[in-house]
Amino acid sequence: MQYVPVVDSNQRPLMPTTPNRAERWSKSGKATPFFRKGIFCVRLNVEPSGRVTQSVAVGVDPGSKREGFTVKSQAHTYLNQQFQAVNWVKDAEEVSTKARRARRYRKTPYRVNQKNRKRGGIPPSTKARWQLKVRVVKVYAAIFPISHIGIEDVKAETRKGCKTWNTSFSPLEVGKQWCYSELREIANLTTFNGYEDTYLTRQALRLKKSKNKLSNGFNAHCVDSWVLAYLLVGGDSFPDNTEVIECKPIRLHRRQLHVFNPGERGYRRPYGGSMSQGLKSCWIFKHPKYGK
Repeated sequence: MQYVPVVDSNQRPLMPTTPNRAERWSKSGKATPFFRKGIFCVRLNVEPSGRVTQSVAVGVDPGSKREGFTVKSQAHTYLNQQFQAVNWVKDAEEVSTKARRARRYRKTPYRVNQKNRKRGGIPPSTKARWQLKVRVVKVYAAIFPISHIGIEDVKAETRKGCKTWNTSFSPLEVGKQWCYSELREIANLTTFNGYEDTYLTRQALRLKKSKNKLSNGFNAHCVDSWVLAYLLVGGDSFPDNTEVIECKPIRLHRRQLHVFNPGERGYRRPYGGSMSQGLKSCWIFKHPKYGK
């Protein structure tokens, strides 16, 4: 990273600093290094020389498989991150529903069907996608003095006489509005049009976008998130930091009584929850063959 986030002794974010200065602070005891969701930061142990902060914006480029995030001020680009979208919830819910329904036809304990469980709201798969954006921005707001948030508005147009088409897009609109309401509680939110704002601005700045949507380069998704942040705080017409950190959300499998398919001698081993193959979930291990 070209810049290191800085917080004071009360965990309030300050303006980022350079890695060399952060190293000097750590060696002298003026600051304590720590990691926040994989991002290297420093916490000041003394009173900072100043608390004046510049306008720092977060650009969010939503996507179906990859999503780009950029933290930028007028002078510098502090962070570029690309996340893999949460796209496994829908399939997991379908498998869970089928397994629960199948238990009702066997001689085994099962939950009685409750017909009043449909209360509306946001589907789990849609909410999981938008929750990722909110969680990431909240992490940024804890280590950067975020003042503006820019997101590319995903518009769903209704079609006359197409009930199936309109029904499939209604959860998208509900999830989007829920996400916007959550982001407005963090900082000032501005929505941008994909063509009129993002595309035309990118063309005016002569920035190229890669056609490979699954690439982890800057020109795949972070170029659009950088343009969104640029529209809010301005600055140079070319990014001074094009390094991208690629991240993938941890998938935690829900606890089940046992796996669906029996193993040797008809035995079904436990599955899911806080344990996985006898090891604690989310721990980091060093495998003799596969490494870390």
